[in-house]
Amino acid sequence: MSAPSTPSGTLLQLLPEAVVQADARWEITYLNPAWHRVTGHPVEAVIGRSLLGFVHPDDVGTFRAGMPVFRLRFADGEYRWVRLQLHPESDAAGRVISRQGVLIEITEVTEQILVEVRQRFLRLLETIDGVVWEAERGIGNTFLSPQVERLFGYSVEEWRSDPGFWRTHVHPDDLAEALAIDDAAYNATHSYAYEMSYRLTAKSGKVVWVRDLCRAVVEPGRPNRMIGLMIDVTRQKNTELELLRSDNRYALATRGSNDGIWDWDLRTDALHVSERFHEILGLEDTPHVHDGGWRFLQQRIDPDDRGRVQAAYGRHLAGERPNFSVDFRAFHGSGRLVWVNWRGVAQFEDGVAVRMAGSLSDLAERGSSYDGLTNLPGRPLFRERLAHAIEAYRDEAARADAPPTLVGTMMFAVLLLDLNRFKAVNDTLGHHAGDQLLQQVARRLEACVRTGDLVARMSGDEFNVLLEAIEPAEALERARQIVAALEVPYDIGEHTVASGASIGLVTSTPGMISVDDYLRAADAAMYAAKSRTSGVCVFPAEGSGETQPG
Repeated sequence: MSAPSTPSGTLLQLLPEAVVQADARWEITYLNPAWHRVTGHPVEAVIGRSLLGFVHPDDVGTFRAGMPVFRLRFADGEYRWVRLQLHPESDAAGRVISRQGVLIEITEVTEQILVEVRQRFLRLLETIDGVVWEAERGIGNTFLSPQVERLFGYSVEEWRSDPGFWRTHVHPDDLAEALAIDDAAYNATHSYAYEMSYRLTAKSGKVVWVRDLCRAVVEPGRPNRMIGLMIDVTRQKNTELELLRSDNRYALATRGSNDGIWDWDLRTDALHVSERFHEILGLEDTPHVHDGGWRFLQQRIDPDDRGRVQAAYGRHLAGERPNFSVDFRAFHGSGRLVWVNWRGVAQFEDGVAVRMAGSLSDLAERGSSYDGLTNLPGRPLFRERLAHAIEAYRDEAARADAPPTLVGTMMFAVLLLDLNRFKAVNDTLGHHAGDQLLQQVARRLEACVRTGDLVARMSGDEFNVLLEAIEPAEALERARQIVAALEVPYDIGEHTVASGASIGLVTSTPGMISVDDYLRAADAAMYAAKSRTSGVCVFPAEGSGETQPG
């Protein structure tokens, strides 16, 4: 192959240094005669072959990246250090089309060039925020970068003067593990990368956390050696330890509250829950991460409560509430329904909710929200459910374009009932008998209502019922069914007890705006019902067929 186009083609033929030219794919396109003299390879046998095929495999990466000093395979099969600074030539589009340079065997370079290379290497080391090191068994560190003094206070000479220096300065609590890793590297049968973290005692006595990125180098005919980079990670380690202590404190606090904890990534729909969360729902031995967060929750929430749950956290995500808290019935792993409280708060980025977190409580264990005697929800839960029903009804009724059928689905009724002759049972048969009567009344009330309705014990012998999505006439009929069911005698031990109930009924109306409005109206109707033979009094009177109490 002819020489490259150059005004000094003859001069290149006469140069004592080897001139090398390769194309963009590293294929050799030109060599002057000095190539044969320097490397021993005939020029004709090399033209057209890849230059990278002559570079030591361990040096190919750095050579391609622009490092001019590398090992080249000579004709005798030995690799020798050479210097070849290739200068790329590009086309109009900036693409490399060829590379040219002069090859010099390293033994022939001047001392000035060696000093230049060393200075460049040291300047490179100064940019690394860590200590670069090399070590061999029995010798200790054969090389240490100057940063060792800045990070640990020891000079390079102090450190290298003692082959066992590193081992004697590793923290005693970390020494056994560090030595095991170190010995494994010295006895390795193949090269490999590894890392370890440990504490090192600095010259000042301060303990420094070190992350050591290492490589065991195994070469035939010579002892194993290690090279690595020690980085001071004290600040990061202290942050990790503080986070761990904080997590432990938080974990202890949550265990003390007996609540289940959850964390929901809304971008991926991954729901992370604690062990206590699963315990409340009877789902022990279940993975703590659910990839489909809402799908998992839907399966646990009673279908009649799902819409209410979605509405509760939906108002929070829409910015209408600072957080959310909702009580609902959940399917327990045993198949039964349990009342739980689910509450939380969202994290927003640029106005978009990206994450929610909070807790889950078993309401059966919270006396203020749940009645332990009758196993019914208590006053707080009933008020929360009623407030939700009032808000949904008012929102739909206020919309001028809302179809009547939609408003009708938001209608509801509140029943307040008081047992008749309950005090007499307590006085004659004792409080234990009175408790059994209340428990039987609770079960009969649950049997009289639909799945989505709510029965609650407010206090003493007073119960409330919330009937949702119901017309006034149907609510009245349901109240009469309850009266009939409660009039059937009760078997309490060896005694048969006759009792009944007086019920006050109030249906949804735009004129009432608060929970207390409805409860006061139901209470007034209930006292009026005590004088009625039907046992039921409706407030207000429109369309009920009953007389409004006066």
